[in-house]
Amino acid sequence: MKNLILMVALSITGFVANAQDSAKLYHPNANAEADIADALKKAKAEKKYVLLQAGGNWCRWCIEFARFAKAEPKVDSVMNANFIWYHLNYSKENENKAVFAKYGYAQRFGFPVFIILNEKGERIHTQNSEYLEDGKRSYDPYKVRMFLEMWGPKALDPKQYK
Repeated sequence: MKNLILMVALSITGFVANAQDSAKLYHPNANAEADIADALKKAKAEKKYVLLQAGGNWCRWCIEFARFAKAEPKVDSVMNANFIWYHLNYSKENENKAVFAKYGYAQRFGFPVFIILNEKGERIHTQNSEYLEDGKRSYDPYKVRMFLEMWGPKALDPKQYK
């Protein structure tokens, strides 16, 4: 019986490891420029902005932000209501130099770094993720929600300020 339990546990561990490997957030071989153009079309149709989360599968904080954003209901809600989210790869396989140059060399802030594009594809903000952290383990739900709300389309609509 103990051997059966051990075999099941090892099988589950292998399955989880394979699932995690196939669920990579960042894709070095992706055509980032084409993907961002598609994200902008979708964002325009849905009256949203594009949130580029730049980083790589090698970045613990990048992976943590994706987990955190989906696990926190208020953050997930603000994200889905305001943004089309794209994971912009930066890795030894593909640094996406032209894309980073186009958006002001955001890699200077470390990773992840967030780049917000308006409906025209213009960079309107770059956010160093360090200011959104909560200690050494994860992100602060309030700080992240405020960041997303303050840079969403509604916050930047001139009609709000008449």
